[in-house]
Amino acid sequence: MIKNNYKVIGVMSGTSLDGIDLIYASFELNNTWSFNIIKAETIPYSNVWKTTLKSLVSLSFEEIKKIDKSYTTYLASVIKDFINANHIQDIDAVCSHGHTALHQPDKGLTYQIGNREALSKLLKQRVVCDFRVQDVELGGQGAPLVPIGDELLFSEFDFCINFGGFANISTHINNQRIAYDICPVNIVMNHYVKTLGLEYDDEGKLASKGDVNYELLQSLNALDFYNEKPPKSLGLEWVNSHVFPLIDSKALEVKDVLRTFVEHVAIQVFRSLGDKPKGSVLITGGGAYNSFLIKRIKELTQNKIVIPLDELVEFKEALIFCFLGILRLRNENNCLQSVTGASRNHSSGKIFHA
Repeated sequence: MIKNNYKVIGVMSGTSLDGIDLIYASFELNNTWSFNIIKAETIPYSNVWKTTLKSLVSLSFEEIKKIDKSYTTYLASVIKDFINANHIQDIDAVCSHGHTALHQPDKGLTYQIGNREALSKLLKQRVVCDFRVQDVELGGQGAPLVPIGDELLFSEFDFCINFGGFANISTHINNQRIAYDICPVNIVMNHYVKTLGLEYDDEGKLASKGDVNYELLQSLNALDFYNEKPPKSLGLEWVNSHVFPLIDSKALEVKDVLRTFVEHVAIQVFRSLGDKPKGSVLITGGGAYNSFLIKRIKELTQNKIVIPLDELVEFKEALIFCFLGILRLRNENNCLQSVTGASRNHSSGKIFHA
């Protein structure tokens, strides 16, 4: 039944492997959509799960399917604990992104583990999941999916940028929503700070002490991806084959790698903002806490940079996956042709009933 009020749980696991983001939020349609975040939490991955998820791109399809089963069971237990701990009773649906194992849209392939029907059975809840597959089948990139939320929930901003494993941007150009991945961010920087026994570069302090290696910076900025027109998206496979080999060939100290990569990200973001040099920019995702990165972006651009309250910084993607699930339940478009390059706008996601 179509209604105008929903309470849903959103579940998101990103490529930076910070953990599983869980959010319980209410949505109301009254001419325009509004939302309220009721509860939100990130459950960190154990070292075992981090290692397992990091290795997915090197495994066979059969091996990934086995892990998919155990990950679905694990995901169900995490969601169930969140529901019980917060005494949540009113749930219209659990809307889950799962975790990306493979993303090669040029080969017609995208696979997110944790999107099995068993998730609904284990939770005894209606589940909306597997949002990317249909878009790839329709010739799209299967990413990014968040822009429909930017369009309907955050329309007051000229740009929305999320800094997670990758930076992605969405904006309005010629009366249509355009969005694409800008460049890698945390997926690269976290990789190198881990060699120092750290999870991430707190506020970019290590990067701020390093020096830019201009030869590496030039090589990074010259990667073919940056000259491609959207729609376009990135995955760990691309980082493994194009970015890590470039960086590793220079044998730099970690602080210099981080400083150079911050500069690379800042330059790519600046280039992406070129059409509206004085527009407002909403920045979310873990990278919003990298004060040094934000400082470099502000120094390069005249745009108004807006970093919201922590709750939205950390959980905006999970919030929008809540919203994608609601749109799917209403059979309304949640994937935009102008964003992904699919043959048409469509309502994507599988619906499983308990």
